Amino acid sequence: MNFTWVQSPGDFDRLEGEWNDLLAKSASHVPFLRHEYLRIWWDTLGGGEWSKADLAVVTAHEGDRLVGIAPMFSSANKEGEPALLLLGSIEISDYLDVIARPEDLQDFMGGLLSFLDEQESPEWRVLDWYNLQEESPTLPALEKAARSRGWAYSTERVHPTPYIPLPGDWETYLASVDKKQRHEIRRKLRRAASTAVPARWYFVEDGANLESESHAFLDLMAQDPDKAAFLTPKMREQMLKTIYCAFEKGYLQLGFLELDGQKAAGALNFDYLGRIWAYNSGIHHGFEEYSPGWVMLAYMLQWANANQRKEFDLMRGNEEYKYRFGALNRYIVRVKVS
Repeated sequence: MNFTWVQSPGDFDRLEGEWNDLLAKSASHVPFLRHEYLRIWWDTLGGGEWSKADLAVVTAHEGDRLVGIAPMFSSANKEGEPALLLLGSIEISDYLDVIARPEDLQDFMGGLLSFLDEQESPEWRVLDWYNLQEESPTLPALEKAARSRGWAYSTERVHPTPYIPLPGDWETYLASVDKKQRHEIRRKLRRAASTAVPARWYFVEDGANLESESHAFLDLMAQDPDKAAFLTPKMREQMLKTIYCAFEKGYLQLGFLELDGQKAAGALNFDYLGRIWAYNSGIHHGFEEYSPGWVMLAYMLQWANANQRKEFDLMRGNEEYKYRFGALNRYIVRVKVS
């Protein structure tokens, strides 16, 4: 494998087609690894999460064929160490990884560490990679490559990422949920359907309405004080660009529940690889008596089952409502190599 730095945005841009083609065959394939998502992330440095960073992507080729990508940047990590981190780190990209086919992964990891050991620039002391799925095959491949060089390797769980397996049938799904919660879901759905306040829910499908609907969604998010603080001008730019790009590429699922003609709840998801990836949500606190968040999630689960999605990934966070809907835990980890 021939390893090369990609350190300019122009060279990064030229990789898009090859990058996404390789991602489709990669051992780890998530929407946050798509080239267009990470390009937007780099434009805003994660919506302002990072104030200083240098692009440090490493690619590996066999002949003319791209066989591996370590999508990285260099910066000081949380401990102040000179580090190579994964593009997308840390807060707004739930799952990250390297990109390589399963059969190439071990050779790629070994070659990557050899390449980094030989380079004087950028300066780094640790690989500090966040948000890898605990079951990622990258982890044993990286550990083997690191320990073979006598380097230190460690992992720690950082967040649960609950998910709901979907059987493809709404009633079958409900039967899998705790009896008390099953009754509660049905009760809230009946109430929403029978209330004197007109109710409807929908996905945004018309590109002509996308900009206004996107701003409306962010306004719903901002009704939560913590999310309002999160949505700085730079973060709003990041979120809007991500929404527009996902719509253009065909995997955006932006939905709303309306009550009495007003948006009571909104959900920003990715509909990707036969799964729903629940990225963010917002509710109008004026409608809390109708449990709009619960009702919206129930409608989306009905849709996902009817449309044969195999999983509803609620991603990072252990909020109680996720488990009430039958979510199971898996985890993401932080791995450090020095």
